[in-house]
Amino acid sequence: MASRNGQGAGPTPGSPADLGPDADPHAVARAIVLRALTQSPKSRAQLAAKLAERDVPDDVAEAVLERFEEVNLIDDAEFARMWVRSRSQTRSLARAALKRELADKGIVGDLAEEALEQLSADDEVEAARSLVRRKIRPGWQLHERSERDKHLRRLVSMLARKGYSASLAFRVADEELDAAATPEA
Repeated sequence: MASRNGQGAGPTPGSPADLGPDADPHAVARAIVLRALTQSPKSRAQLAAKLAERDVPDDVAEAVLERFEEVNLIDDAEFARMWVRSRSQTRSLARAALKRELADKGIVGDLAEEALEQLSADDEVEAARSLVRRKIRPGWQLHERSERDKHLRRLVSMLARKGYSASLAFRVADEELDAAATPEA
């Protein structure tokens, strides 16, 4: 007999599978969406994909998602604003990386641009500077050209992985390495 502690095959109480084979498809769809939203905020596109994975008919999925939007349980604009705030603060991602992440979540066009407007160009430069400053170590031999170039390449690569443009990455990394190499008075 299977246990319900995660090591058995039985459905979790209240899960869509627990509703039975004769359950109303709307009830199943509502249960899937509610469970997904309980775990973390989701965009409408993410929820639609989850419903499609579970073979919920398109018309049922559309009706349930519309209703969830009507009662403000799904709000792509708010989701996008929250995502940009969170990821820019916790991961120091640049606009380009955030735009790609939003697209992966189904947020594109004006909705994505409006959310990205929260970040100014100055915010992006300061985030890049902060990332570089955290990586620079006191023992680096920045007066040796080959050592400085090696660290510059690594810092620029790190910034590029976070979505910063090459020009911004080179400028910020170069300026911060110069500042680190200059002894303070």
